[in-house]
Amino acid sequence: MSEKNFVVFGGSSGIGLDITRLLTQSNQRVTVFSRSIAAINDLKAVSHVCIDVTRDDIDASSLPDRIQGLVYCPGSIRLRPFHRLKAEDFLADFEISLLGAVKAIQACLPGLKKVDVPGSIVLFSTVAVETGMPFHASIASAKGAVEGLTRSLAAELAPKIRVNAIAPSLTDTNLAKALLSDEGKRAAAAERHPLKRIGNPADIAAAAKFLLDDSASWITGQIIAVDGGMGAIRTFK
Repeated sequence: MSEKNFVVFGGSSGIGLDITRLLTQSNQRVTVFSRSIAAINDLKAVSHVCIDVTRDDIDASSLPDRIQGLVYCPGSIRLRPFHRLKAEDFLADFEISLLGAVKAIQACLPGLKKVDVPGSIVLFSTVAVETGMPFHASIASAKGAVEGLTRSLAAELAPKIRVNAIAPSLTDTNLAKALLSDEGKRAAAAERHPLKRIGNPADIAAAAKFLLDDSASWITGQIIAVDGGMGAIRTFK
């Protein structure tokens, strides 16, 4: 990549932080929108805007004039039995996963439309949309909406802007720490995946960087599973 401008929402923690690091290692300029700055303090060519995307407006003046790529990472892991979920739980997941993405895309769209080579938008779904899993009703519903948004925008914005989403399985981030809080839980989670390990942020960040790159210039409207095989295969011994 030659130097470009990227915007990463949620780019100071978890998967978003690894995406930010990968882009800066390729000499890209990154504007990070997130609630925390600590993890990116030492990264060069990174600008930070402190924001809670579910509550705060996005100031257009804080965005680059021309944007080659946008990544929207914020999400939640709200795993509860269906009978314990309230309407506000569904609304909260919908707000951070879908409406936050809508807000980010609408703010960045003018800059994405100004670039000569098609820009790229990368959103995040979950393996639990394609593969039904217990206790995932709220998050799977919200991320299912993200997949619909991905395909709709890919059609509407083609050929000027590509839109894809990544659907990970369980990844070793702070967001998932309650699910990976001891070695027994970690071992059981790894065993459920055909590749016999849980994901790490670098696995997902590599896929995001590829979708942002010109080498993915013929890919749009896709939901890319990065899930250790969880969504597609079963292994039998």
